[in-house]
Amino acid sequence: MSGHPILQLIDVSHEYNGRRGLFGQSAAIRAVENASIRVERGEILGIVGESGSGKSTLAKIMLGLVEPTYGNVLLDGQPIRSLSRRQIAERVGFIFQDPYSSLNPRHTVGKIVSYPLYLRDEGSASEREKRARGILDIVGLPSRFFGSYPSQMSGGQRQRVAIARALITRPKLLICDEPTSALDVSVQSQVLNLLLKLREEFDLTYIIISHNMSVIQHMTTHVAVMYLGGIVEMDRSEQIFEEPRHPYTQLLLSSTLTVAPGAGVPDLKIDTAKREAMREHPSFIAPQSEAIFTITKTNPAGFTGLDRSRLR
Repeated sequence: MSGHPILQLIDVSHEYNGRRGLFGQSAAIRAVENASIRVERGEILGIVGESGSGKSTLAKIMLGLVEPTYGNVLLDGQPIRSLSRRQIAERVGFIFQDPYSSLNPRHTVGKIVSYPLYLRDEGSASEREKRARGILDIVGLPSRFFGSYPSQMSGGQRQRVAIARALITRPKLLICDEPTSALDVSVQSQVLNLLLKLREEFDLTYIIISHNMSVIQHMTTHVAVMYLGGIVEMDRSEQIFEEPRHPYTQLLLSSTLTVAPGAGVPDLKIDTAKREAMREHPSFIAPQSEAIFTITKTNPAGFTGLDRSRLR
C-alpha cells in the first residue's frame, strides 16, 4: 500500500494533573503511555481494554481534541497539531456511544444531518437538504424521517442518523466509540452490517473502540489491546483471538463476555501482584503488513445475519 498511513501515533503519552496520597499532593497521572499505532487505509482497527485503560483519552488524541504531552500524531502524514479543526473534521468523523444524547432533541433529523455542511458554509440551503436526504437514504432511513425528531425514532434509527451526520462531509476515517453498546442485540447486527457496507461505498477506514469482544472479533482486521494506558498487544484480529500472547489479552478472552446492551468488560478480579506482573510483562506488537487481511472465522455467538464477506 503506497503513501502515508491515514493515521499514525508515534510514542504518544498524555498526562493529566491530579492529586495522590493521603494529603492530596499534586501529581501527574499518565492516562496514555508510549502508544504507537499505524492505521492503513481500508483497515478496521479495534481498540479494547478495561474502563480506565486509556481508550477515551486515546480517541481524543486521534481526533485532535487533546494534544499529547509527548509524542506525535500524523493524519495523512501531516502533524495533527498543524491542522485546523475544520481540516481535521473534513478527514475524520466520529460516532458516539449513545445516539440519543449525541443528537440535539430540539432539531429535526434533516437539520442534524445537514448541520456540518451549514457550519462549513457549503452549498445553498436546498443543496444541503438534497445531500442530507441522499445520505439518509444511503444509511437506510426513508425520506419521511427528514422532518422527524430524535425522540420519535428507535435507538437503531437514531444511530443511523448519527452515522449519516458523520458521513455527510465525506471523511475517510471514522472513529466509532461503542457504536452498538446502547442498542438491543437484535439491532446491533443491522448497524454493524451497515458500517461494513458503508466501508465499501465510501472507501472508509474505521477505528472501533469497544468493550464488546464479540463486536471486535466480528468487525476488525486488526486489534490493539490497552492496559494501564499502554498498548500491550497489537496484531491481526485472527491472531489476537486464536493465539493471544500477552497475559492480559488472555485474561480478557477467557472471561465471560456478553453482547448485552451497555455491558462492558466484567470485573477481571486482578489483584495488585498480578497487575504489577502484567505491567512488567513484555508487549507484543506485530509488524504490520501492507496487505488488508480477510477474516474467515465464523460469527461470534449473539450476532446473526452478519456479512463478513465485506471484511476484506
